[in-house]
Amino acid sequence: MKLVCISDTHSLHRQIPHVPDGDVLIHAGDCLGAGTLDNVADLNDWLGELPHRHKIVIAGNHDWAFQETPEHARELLTNAIYLQDSGIEIDGVRFWGSPWTPTFMDWAFMEDRGEPINRHWQRIPDDTDVLITHGPPHGIGDAVDTGFQFESVGCEALLERVRHLRLKAHIFGHIHEGYGESVPGTTRFINASTCDERYRPVNAPVVLDV
Repeated sequence: MKLVCISDTHSLHRQIPHVPDGDVLIHAGDCLGAGTLDNVADLNDWLGELPHRHKIVIAGNHDWAFQETPEHARELLTNAIYLQDSGIEIDGVRFWGSPWTPTFMDWAFMEDRGEPINRHWQRIPDDTDVLITHGPPHGIGDAVDTGFQFESVGCEALLERVRHLRLKAHIFGHIHEGYGESVPGTTRFINASTCDERYRPVNAPVVLDV
């Protein structure tokens, strides 16, 4: 199964130079710009133009419509499978998606570090093959330049949960400057952020086989 991974498009999806074909297109959150229902409708139209047999979308911290008016947002997203602390099996591959990130300022889908956010990670089934979260686990694709040094801002509780899973891939975004892949063990970690730190949609979709 070929997965095509994008994230953090911020309603600039039509400016992506090329989206490769594949079996499943995965969007790991921050798919919207202003976070409105109009943004959702535009995203849905674009998704309908793509050839992938399946499309999976999760929300991110900019995707207010999915938090504030979830029923309407989901009704508009007819061309994709929306996952929020939920999963789906496609051709024997088990996917799980979750939008939560550790609290930073006042954005959507945020929980305090420690037990509040860990409650969401404990819902991830043990037999998950591909995990999709908006934010990264601590220490992987999560480094932010503070001006003095690079600081890891990923979720410690998420990393601990991932360590107890036998994932084929963990796909996320959120930290634009963390774009890229890492394979520290048997799991392939992918920060699929499409936009760079200046919100330019210049990073290519990441393609992998599972």
